[in-house]
Amino acid sequence: MNDKETINQILQMKTIAVVGMSPKPERPSHYVALYLRDHGYKIIPVNPGQREIAGETCYPSLKDIPKPVDVVDVFRRPEHVLPIAEATVEIGAKALWLQDGVINKEAAKLAEEAGLLVVMNDCMLRCHRLMQ
Repeated sequence: MNDKETINQILQMKTIAVVGMSPKPERPSHYVALYLRDHGYKIIPVNPGQREIAGETCYPSLKDIPKPVDVVDVFRRPEHVLPIAEATVEIGAKALWLQDGVINKEAAKLAEEAGLLVVMNDCMLRCHRLMQ
């Protein structure tokens, strides 16, 4: 987990569901997602309180997304992550990325045991910049 090879493998994947994406431009979940979109990734916002964010259709949950997802990028408090990890496995995603400050070892273990690549407590934007 969090090794350079795992991060690089995840950054090669192109469809990212952003769980907890905010419509507010000043929030990390918003500007990280837009950075990823600007760098060739397809982002899919997941936020039950929104229908659209940044011109993208927003879904209430991972299970509502009608197309395949490669990576689930999580901007939620650690105590909310286990059901997200379970849904990540259920939808057949290939990776679970828990952003800065999002630490849930049980969720990470569940995802790894299901064969997913996992990064915990790190920023996808920062890692992408470092790999450039």
